[in-house]
Amino acid sequence: MKKETKQQKVYKGLKKRIIERIYVPGQRIVIDQIAKEMETSTIPVREAVRQLESERLVVYRQNVGPVVSEVNENDYSDTLRVLALLEGYATALSAERFPREKLVVLKDLNQQMKEALDNIDILNFGKLNAEFHRVICEECNNNYLLEAVRDTWNRLDSIRGLGSMLYSLRVKESIKEHTEIIRYIEYGGSFSEIEEHSRMHKIKTAEDFERRRQKQMEADNPVG
Repeated sequence: MKKETKQQKVYKGLKKRIIERIYVPGQRIVIDQIAKEMETSTIPVREAVRQLESERLVVYRQNVGPVVSEVNENDYSDTLRVLALLEGYATALSAERFPREKLVVLKDLNQQMKEALDNIDILNFGKLNAEFHRVICEECNNNYLLEAVRDTWNRLDSIRGLGSMLYSLRVKESIKEHTEIIRYIEYGGSFSEIEEHSRMHKIKTAEDFERRRQKQMEADNPVG
């Protein structure tokens, strides 16, 4: 197994802090401080920050330097609906050649998601959910499509954080839909069936988010 580079280690560490809101939107990324914390030089930190900038998780501000990107949840449902199209197609392509041994991985991830939900561990639930779809999409055998899917995942990471993963009935439905996706892949559903089911899986998540966001807005701004 190839050893992880210093740049990769710093990148993963910084991304984890941003996604989990340890570093909040607008917070300055102090390169010297991070290098000291992670016991490395500033070079891998700068390289990691550049990678995070390419993923829109970090932006550069004049006279300030790198800062964590601001959250714009208005973009969340729009981005998720685009991901629905990309992931739906990628999942259908992957199903045509999906390795049988990886079905076990998908089933295990879905079981871990159930356990995370039982423990009300929504953060871990989100991580497992992302890994579930990554395992599927990486078998699509279309590098351009996979790159577009990854870019959209990164964009969602920069938008959502924990706010969009709050507990709702949707998370239980999501696990059931994962079971259906696995069944389609394992027993040979048609391309159109798999594409539609996977696409609607994400569309329903967007619709659930929009309903919860609307309710929250109404609660914050009650009509007099």
